[in-house]
Amino acid sequence: MRSSAGRLRRLLALAVLSVALSVATAAVAGGDHNFQRDFDVVWGAGNARFRDGGRTVELSLDERTGARLQSKQRYLFGRFDLEMKLVPGESAGTITSFYICTGGARHDEVDFEFLGNSSGEPYLLHTNIFSDGRGEREQQFALWFDPTRGFHTYTILWNPHNIVLYVDGVPIRVFANNAAAGVPFPARQPARVFASIWDAEDWATLGGRVRTDWNSAPFVATYRRYNVTNACVWEEEEEDGAGGGGGGGRARCPTALTAVPGGGPRRRRAPAWMARRMDWWSWMTLSWVRMNYMVYDYCADRRRFPHEFPPECAIPIGRS
Repeated sequence: MRSSAGRLRRLLALAVLSVALSVATAAVAGGDHNFQRDFDVVWGAGNARFRDGGRTVELSLDERTGARLQSKQRYLFGRFDLEMKLVPGESAGTITSFYICTGGARHDEVDFEFLGNSSGEPYLLHTNIFSDGRGEREQQFALWFDPTRGFHTYTILWNPHNIVLYVDGVPIRVFANNAAAGVPFPARQPARVFASIWDAEDWATLGGRVRTDWNSAPFVATYRRYNVTNACVWEEEEEDGAGGGGGGGRARCPTALTAVPGGGPRRRRAPAWMARRMDWWSWMTLSWVRMNYMVYDYCADRRRFPHEFPPECAIPIGRS
C-alpha cells in the first residue's frame, strides 16, 4: 500500500509539472507550420496524408511500405517541437519516430523512436544520439501517459552547450558538450528534421520476439504543430565549399531586439535558447525521471561494455 501511494504521489507530481511546462511548450509550438509546404515525402508517398491544409499529417504503415518526411530546410542548432499521437491498439513491430539527422558517413543524429507493443501493453520511448558517425548511446523510458490517446509534445533542444530531449516540457535526457574531454559533439553539420513510421519487427518489440501483426494494418500515427521558429536556418552557398554537411554555407539565426539603457538604438541579441543550459530545477526533474521511468541506459550495461564504458559515461550527470 505504501509503495502504491508513493507511486501515485510521484505520478501526480509529474502530472502537475507536465501541465505547467507544457503550457510554455504549447506557447512555442504554434506558428506558421505546414507539413505539406515544409517537408518532402522521401519514402512511401501514398502513405502520407495531409489534413487541415497541411497543418496535420498522418503517416501509415502497411505490409507494402511505411512513410518518411524530410524537412526541405537544414538547421545548425535549434529547438524543434512536434506533437504526436501514436498508433493505437496493436502496434508490435512498428517504430514511429521524430528525429534530426545530418546524413553522411560521419553523421550526427538525435532520435525519438517509439517502439510499438502488443495491445494493452505500454510503448517504450527509445532515444539515441550520434556524433561524428558514432551512436550506440541508447536510453529507453517508460512513459507516464498513454501516447495513443492524445497528442503530446516532443522537443529536441540543440545548442552549442547541450542537447536536451523533452516530453511535454519535462527534460528526460541531456547530452552535454564534452568535446574538451574527447567526446565528439554535434556542432558543425547542419541537420534536417524527419518524421517516419516503419517496420522493425526484427528488434522493436521485446528484441524481435513479438512480430508485426499485419492483420491489424494499416498502422497510423498523427503529427501536428511542428515548430522550428527557434532554429538557425542553414543557408547554402551558390557553390559547394568545404563546410560541414557536404557543402558551404552559414547558419542564419533568429534574433531579438533589446532595449539599451539611456534610450539608445535597440540592439539585436542571440535567442535565449541558444545559451540555454540545464538549471538546478531541470537537473532535479531529470534525475527524478531517470529514477522512476528510465528502463535502459547504455552507461549501465556491463554486458555490452564489460571492460570500459564510453568516455561520456564517466562524466557525472550535471557536469560538463
